[in-house]
Formats: sequence, structure tokens, C-alpha cells
Amino acid sequence: MAGRKGRSGIRKFTSPESMQEAIDKYFEDCAGTPLTDDDGKLLFNRFGEPIIIGAKPLTVTGLAIALGFTTRQALLDYQGRGEYKEIVEAAKLKIENYAESRLYDKDGWNGAKFNLQNNFRHWDAEKASQDDKKGPAINIICDIPRVSAQAKDGENGISIDPLAVSEAIKELEGKGGGANE
Repeated sequence: MAGRKGRSGIRKFTSPESMQEAIDKYFEDCAGTPLTDDDGKLLFNRFGEPIIIGAKPLTVTGLAIALGFTTRQALLDYQGRGEYKEIVEAAKLKIENYAESRLYDKDGWNGAKFNLQNNFRHWDAEKASQDDKKGPAINIICDIPRVSAQAKDGENGISIDPLAVSEAIKELEGKGGGANE
């Protein structure tokens, strides 16, 4: 797996085939192994499914680590390289399929939902639909002077005629500038 220099430093993989082998090994390691008895017969759980030991969840970060990258982004950068694009996309699709299947698992659905919404762009439709429901921001400007209830006629040079204020408000509402539009 010796690499050659490229735009982003030393390449981890010199061929798509070597990357595919490493990806296949990651998925194989995550699958775990079936538990058997002393006679080599498979052991099953109460639902009739084989008991698997050492199984690990499939994740993009786990794949990046297994491939020897120091960041998740380094793996995703390979997706931008033509000859590696389909290999990385296929691996990500398998990981996405695993997370999607966990949506039907009562213990894993919440984590799977979070993973899908944050790691796979087309799964953030819920966020987008929530943003669509929000209308544009509305700024309310009220330029009617406010006076505290403690102010009295003539106090601090302020003279307020409640009747005049009421008439001014009615006049504004009549011109279409009021709150009853």
C-alpha cells in the first residue's frame, strides 16, 4: 500500500483494487463470527437467529480508520478521485443500508436516524421541511411613543392626551398601517 505523492500528500492506495480489498476486509471484520457449540453446531437466540459474536456496526468513520486514514474526510476525498469514486460510493451505500436497516430495530432506530440525517445528505429532508414551514422573518416597527404608567401630565415636561393617542392610532389603522391588516 505504499503511496505516491499527490495534491493532498501521500496516497494511501496506489490502485482501486488495493482499496477494494481493504474495504472488503473491513466489512468482513464487522460481520463477526457465528457462535457454535463444542460439536461445531450453530447456536441460535430465542428468535431463531444465529448468535453472532464480535460484530461491529458499519460506519464511515470506522471504514476510514480501517483503511488507515487519520480523518474521515481523507476517505471522502478519495471519492473525488475518478478511479476510486465508485468504490467509495459503494462502500458508503453499504454503510447507509446498515444504518437504514437499524431504523426498524427498537434499540437502534434513534441513533440510526441521527446518523442518516447527519452523514447522508438526502436524509436531511426532515430538517429541510421544517425550514420550509418557517416563513420569512418579520420585523415589527412601532413608532408610537411609549410612556410609563407612572408619567403624569406635566411631569418631566411630558404632556399626554390619551384621547389624542387613541385618535392617532385609529388614523394609522385607517391608512393601512395598523395591526388589523
